[in-house]
Amino acid sequence: MTWKTRRLVALAAVVAAVLPLSACGGDPTAGGGSGDSSTITIGSANFPENELLAEIYAQALEAKGVKVNRKFNIGARELYLKALKDGSIDMLPEYNGALLAALSGQDVPKDVSTPDQVYNALQKVLPSGIQTLPQAAAEDKDTLTVTSETASKYHLKTIDDLKPVASKLVLGAGPEFKSRYQGIVGLKDLYGITFKQFKPLDPGGPLTKAALTKGDIQVGNIFSTDSSIVTEKWVVLDDTKNLFLAQNIVPIIRKTKVSDKVSGAINEVSKALTTEDLTKYLAEVQVDKKDSATVAKQYLSDKGIVS
Repeated sequence: MTWKTRRLVALAAVVAAVLPLSACGGDPTAGGGSGDSSTITIGSANFPENELLAEIYAQALEAKGVKVNRKFNIGARELYLKALKDGSIDMLPEYNGALLAALSGQDVPKDVSTPDQVYNALQKVLPSGIQTLPQAAAEDKDTLTVTSETASKYHLKTIDDLKPVASKLVLGAGPEFKSRYQGIVGLKDLYGITFKQFKPLDPGGPLTKAALTKGDIQVGNIFSTDSSIVTEKWVVLDDTKNLFLAQNIVPIIRKTKVSDKVSGAINEVSKALTTEDLTKYLAEVQVDKKDSATVAKQYLSDKGIVS
């Protein structure tokens, strides 16, 4: 056997070994995703509201006979989008404006602000193999929030008002806020604001809220539906330049997992979900300390989605 023949035989063996793997869906965007198409693996970000939304979707699907796996509390957007792309999860609740900003980088469309405009722009930047289902009216926006004492001391009503005093203030948020356009990058670009210090904590979670209460930070990235804004009498600074775009709840899902049964169950939730609902039922998790599964079940029952 010549060296050329031996090389061809070896090459044939490699091809034979690779082909079965390809047939099994080596490309997660082209094949069956994370297993049987009758099973949906739902993920969530690492904060209570997103986990609650994921649980609501999960129970709505289960009520329609869809098998659901839960992979909640994955982490920040950079982590769970990777999991969605590689098929580790099949769907999760997202926020249209924040997702658009994340996928667009610093090329976020400047003429986009309303929920429908954001949703339409999002369609142009979605990763291959991923699609949105119809968004809900419910919205939860990123905010820059201060205590009433800080607002009074520095005469703060809008984010613009931070510019002359930001060099004296510490900003707290999730670690990823530092490198996001809808974060420190955009605050500097759009508003010309540079803070004295950035303290990496958690995305609108207990660490950020505790630091704001104690005065360890003077400005916090708090989500607009958070009950602490009302109970603590905090002041949400008006985002006059629309750095934080409309952030309606929008389910994103791998295309291979979409069926009439799946989209029907999810759409029923999205049609019913309002910002008032989100704020009310999230308070049951954050203030009343109920688990998300219990609150999700109550929400679906109250709305007549699941009996």
